[in-house]
Amino acid sequence: MLRDVTHRSTATAALGEAVSVPFGVSPTAMQRMAHPDGELANVRAVAKMGGVFILSTLSTSSIEEVAEAAPDATRWFQLYIYKDRSVTEQLVRRAEKAGYRALVLTVDAPVFGNRRADARHKFALPSHLRLANLEGLGQEKTKMSSAKSGSGLNEYTNKLFDQSVNWKDVEWLKSFTTLPLVLKGVLTKEDALMGAELGVAAIFVSNHGARQLDGVPASIEALPEVVRAVKGRCQVFVDGGFSTGADIFKALALGADMVFFGRPALWGLSHSGQTGVERVLNILKVELDRTMALAGCNSVKDIVKEMVVHDTYYSKL
Repeated sequence: MLRDVTHRSTATAALGEAVSVPFGVSPTAMQRMAHPDGELANVRAVAKMGGVFILSTLSTSSIEEVAEAAPDATRWFQLYIYKDRSVTEQLVRRAEKAGYRALVLTVDAPVFGNRRADARHKFALPSHLRLANLEGLGQEKTKMSSAKSGSGLNEYTNKLFDQSVNWKDVEWLKSFTTLPLVLKGVLTKEDALMGAELGVAAIFVSNHGARQLDGVPASIEALPEVVRAVKGRCQVFVDGGFSTGADIFKALALGADMVFFGRPALWGLSHSGQTGVERVLNILKVELDRTMALAGCNSVKDIVKEMVVHDTYYSKL
């Protein structure tokens, strides 16, 4: 209380690059299912806000189309490793050429989780859409047809994604690219330490939207353990369940350098395209700024762990 909070800033740095807000949009697949402009509308909105946009491998707009739509945006590329390693290497080369500034390797999906709604509805990518990053690499890589039983998404990933991916593949990626490498899907100190020892640029605490291994903790519950383990050797990011500015503040207090979210951006996108995403991002920024003011913080660096406690601290009263 009684801090001068007249001049506040939400600016920070992500992988050494200045950004206007300590949050960004997580990789979410097939965004043209939400709006005809899909990833193009999303990246333009994020660029306008000055955050970070992460493009999914399974996007319905290509690496190049997204780069052209927002050439000045801070763009990172999320990566899955295909059984055909040349596909993965081509994706990395294209991301480099198109000006993406980091690779975000998803490490928690050797197979996809049991997504019951997808299986019940026999999910498939609508026929007028395509997995844009895989064009020219064969129909099986660009189409996601309905499965005979279950989810077309699960059938696609089971057929094409490499289930043998291990820590040696982190070294393999680092061997042929100079882009910073982020490991997304870490929930334990042990995995965080292994990543830090391999020299990754960041550990991304994530439970994949709670759609992979059932019973894992909420990302924010796992965050402090990872922050303590890496001890500043690399940055720490987090996503999963963040939908208010106060949520973002809590994660920053617990040691996250950046906070990401997927669903809120898609809600805005499905409502009114780029304008909808801009509205969502602005709501979050205003809420974060107000939370900072009421907590006596002028900058992101002023947000410290003593400003949050677990709810069990007070539930005992």
